[in-house]
Amino acid sequence: MDINKKLAEEFGLLQNNVDNAVSLIDEGMTIPFIARYRKEVTGSMDDQVLRELNDRLTYLRNLEKRKDEVFAAITAQEKMTPELEAAISAASALVEIEDIYRPFKPKRRTRASVAREAGLEPLAQLILAQDNSTDPENAAAEYVDEEKNISDTAAAIQGAMDIIAEDISDDADIRKKLRSAVNEKGEIVSKAADPENDSVYKNYYDYTEPVSHIANHRILALDRGEKEGFLKVDVTLDTSAATDIILNKYVKANNACGELVRAAAEDGYKRLIFPSIEREVRSELTARAAEESIKVFASNLRQMLMQPPLKSSVILGLDPGYAHGCKTAVIDGTGKVLDHAIIYPVRESASAGAVEAAKRKVTEFIKKYRVNVISIGNGTASRETETFAAEIIKELSGTVDWEISYMVVSEAGASVYSASKVAAEEFPEYDVSIRGAISIARRLQDPLAELVKIDPKAIGVGQYQHDMPQARMSEALSGVVEDCVNSVGVDLNTASHSLLSYIAGINASVAKNIVSYREENGRFTDRKQLLKVPKLGKKAFEQCAGFLRVRDGVNPLDNTAVHPESYEAAASLLSECGFTLADVSAGGAADIDKKAADEGLDKISDSLGIGIPTLTDIISELKKPGRDLRDELPPPLLRSGDIMNISDLKPGMELVGTVRNIVDFGAFVDVGVHEDGLVHISQLPKRVNHPLEAVKVGEVVKVRVLEADPERGRISLTMRSENQNRGGDRERRNKNRRENRNRGFDPERLKNSGFRIKGKK
Repeated sequence: MDINKKLAEEFGLLQNNVDNAVSLIDEGMTIPFIARYRKEVTGSMDDQVLRELNDRLTYLRNLEKRKDEVFAAITAQEKMTPELEAAISAASALVEIEDIYRPFKPKRRTRASVAREAGLEPLAQLILAQDNSTDPENAAAEYVDEEKNISDTAAAIQGAMDIIAEDISDDADIRKKLRSAVNEKGEIVSKAADPENDSVYKNYYDYTEPVSHIANHRILALDRGEKEGFLKVDVTLDTSAATDIILNKYVKANNACGELVRAAAEDGYKRLIFPSIEREVRSELTARAAEESIKVFASNLRQMLMQPPLKSSVILGLDPGYAHGCKTAVIDGTGKVLDHAIIYPVRESASAGAVEAAKRKVTEFIKKYRVNVISIGNGTASRETETFAAEIIKELSGTVDWEISYMVVSEAGASVYSASKVAAEEFPEYDVSIRGAISIARRLQDPLAELVKIDPKAIGVGQYQHDMPQARMSEALSGVVEDCVNSVGVDLNTASHSLLSYIAGINASVAKNIVSYREENGRFTDRKQLLKVPKLGKKAFEQCAGFLRVRDGVNPLDNTAVHPESYEAAASLLSECGFTLADVSAGGAADIDKKAADEGLDKISDSLGIGIPTLTDIISELKKPGRDLRDELPPPLLRSGDIMNISDLKPGMELVGTVRNIVDFGAFVDVGVHEDGLVHISQLPKRVNHPLEAVKVGEVVKVRVLEADPERGRISLTMRSENQNRGGDRERRNKNRRENRNRGFDPERLKNSGFRIKGKK
């Protein structure tokens, strides 16, 4: 197989660009470096496409490796045939290769292997031939042998049938057809392990859905319910239709031998083939659901990390709590800790005097350090702490000459971070509890810089993350963090080693060496000084240099994403457009893009010897040196007004909220009442296949309340207009019915079989 050619076909990319991308990956170039600085040779593939290409490249190479292994194993048994060789060569998936190898794979002791050891293989072949002249009883009489535990002709025939059943079960063609039949016509059936035992899986206590239609989040829910012992889950397929697939190939005559083959085929299907196919299909469904869930998790994480920072803001972080109090920390515009305290602001768990003391302390912090924003963790006692903060802001209104607002932020992972080795190294002088408050403040000030210190799995933006293949999820999420960090770039003189470790070409050890070098020798004034850092060689420098910023350094280009390999071209471009490096230092060559366009990008590209993509990137950086692409995004939603309870929400009420999480069936939105409301996928502003097509984590959206249930703590929201809901639902139902009929999807049949459609698990 020409792997690169197949990749080009699958991804719809030019062959030359794929060849170049694969070559760069094989040379050890990092994905962020290739995406940013090798656009000319890859056709400007972005980091996500490159990662998907790399994943598929790895799979196809493993497939080819397995083909070679199977070919060698069968050849060693002297059983290779032209047909087998062609089948191995044509296989496009690992499961197909394993089906081909199945008859030749060493097996544990089975009924068929016992029969073969007893010498019944010739009898099995004789029966399988189904010749009209063959009498099975007479033929079997020759194989009766007490010493081989074949006491009579019935035992001999049974042994022969066991061999036939196993041979049929090893037939790669039959397995492929049956697997397709299950995927197209099979059903997932779920029953309660104990109907009397109530659980969150009650919707699945009597549930049926076609394998071909089941949503990924329902697969994961069924898997978890089964794992926790609440559900019994099976795959079903019409037995007669399934056995017909086998009988049409193996039963050739209407005689005694033919009846034995029929019986062996039916036994092989029930005892050997279907249980195996069922396990494979369940495994494939779970793998598919897990992969899609990981993609959703990765997309949510990317959006969360790329939320706009509140730069230069003085922030008061509040880590809420009851008995152990609310931990507070004040940080300045650079993230430096200015002050901290433990207060008791919750009236239900503290005396009136303690609450008043808490109010005085927070007011003191706000006035002393000119706090702009209060960042409140969304954990235990968050609701009460939010009310406390809002009261203080209201009391201070008009008494200070600056605006104060607050925001409730996700504190997922804050406790993990505060007790981590990274936090201990960063804040050895502070207690674990105070570190959590610092993290809550910093993750509002600069989400990316703070969240990279936490295991991505602990950030909590996804669904069923604990059920995912952990190695695969870690790989995917680490890739997202790496892409985000490199797309933004980091300040070489202020970045933590946690942040630096995600820069292309820099591992954890080198990141610590950079920080140590900085502490021993003072701030970096030039990117080239990186070459003096222990274990950071020329190849690592090539990969990382463009993503590291040196502010107020010797060369103003060091504060841009222009790679050192393009400094000469950048200087020439400035000269041709009438600018100097001093202009870049002064804030940028403001209209260099217009002057370059007047000159002609093609002409400049030829004269500088660089491609148009690189030229365009250089122009963008020279125009706004040190720019942060996150600054171009809408700011986070800060609040300062009255607090609402879920009981205050009424149907039809319009609110503004922040998207906190996205799952397969919808988006959860924080509307300022502590409990996040669900916008079901059917209530998004437009019809989509997945909520990620309509909303993003961190996005500020307008919603309308459909229903609020204070007792269950559930809020149903919509982003659709009332007219959309009235007319759109009817149109959507009619369209779904038409599509279902075209697919042969019969709702009445499913209804009769126990299928239930639920808006939410």
